[in-house]
Amino acid sequence: MPSLKAIRKRITSVKNTRKITRAMKLVSTAKLRRAQEALIAARPYTAAIAQVVSELSAVAGTDAHPLFEERAPQKVAIVVVTSDRGQAGAFNANVTKATERYIRDELAGTAEVSLRIIGRKGNQYFSRRRSKIESFDPAPTGATALTAARETANRIIADFEQKKVDRVYLVYNEFRSAISQIVRVKQLLPVISPSGDSQGSSGAPAQAVAAEAQPDFVYEPTKEALLARLVPLYVQIQLYRAALESIAAEFAARMTAMENATKNAGEMIARLTLSYNRARQAAITKELLEIIGGAEALKG
Repeated sequence: MPSLKAIRKRITSVKNTRKITRAMKLVSTAKLRRAQEALIAARPYTAAIAQVVSELSAVAGTDAHPLFEERAPQKVAIVVVTSDRGQAGAFNANVTKATERYIRDELAGTAEVSLRIIGRKGNQYFSRRRSKIESFDPAPTGATALTAARETANRIIADFEQKKVDRVYLVYNEFRSAISQIVRVKQLLPVISPSGDSQGSSGAPAQAVAAEAQPDFVYEPTKEALLARLVPLYVQIQLYRAALESIAAEFAARMTAMENATKNAGEMIARLTLSYNRARQAAITKELLEIIGGAEALKG
């Protein structure tokens, strides 16, 4: 049985840990509120530009812009968004496991899969497994999310246009609520409408059905100039939204993890205190028995 001194030392250590986890929970809660506000503000804009590009891609045709070009997916790139810090539960593990599962199941027939990692945790994970990593960038913050999204978009667009890759996917944590985050796998390039890989009711591709269902647009100044501006912007905005989703999801996951850690620390302190009281009582009882036994021996 541990000594009283060891139990007291353990109780003090757990109490200090509980102070840290409680403080981290409060910090994550405050940061989550700001990240959630930024995400809510960006969602309508990202949804609007996605709808515009979706409608344009449905009627303009795959030859209207280089980023619409469909090719056999022999070389695939995956943008993986993780965090720089841990202590967020399964936040990073969910993304890395989903990426590995997607490569193993959905991309089994491809010749080459390369990764563009955003976040130190993802880079550490895939580096240990000797995966092909094309680039690594630190996890974005609220202040750097737009810049990071622009730089990553420029890289993957250049690779796609130069035919270094045939398809680009994005894997990230989507923020649902303070206790719920969902891993999303989204195709970035070639740009397709949200229902672009589905079929219409008559069995025809959804893109052809959409083209028949709505008239063509009047382009100003020209269709080429408009698409040249909108399509790269669409890719950039998708990455920007993924960064904001990941930031909010990270704070939510860390808040939940620290709340659970604080609760577990409290339960551990209660158990250790009970053990300490029992050990102290046993020591007192032993001393009393020794005193009584010695007194009885002197009487005899």
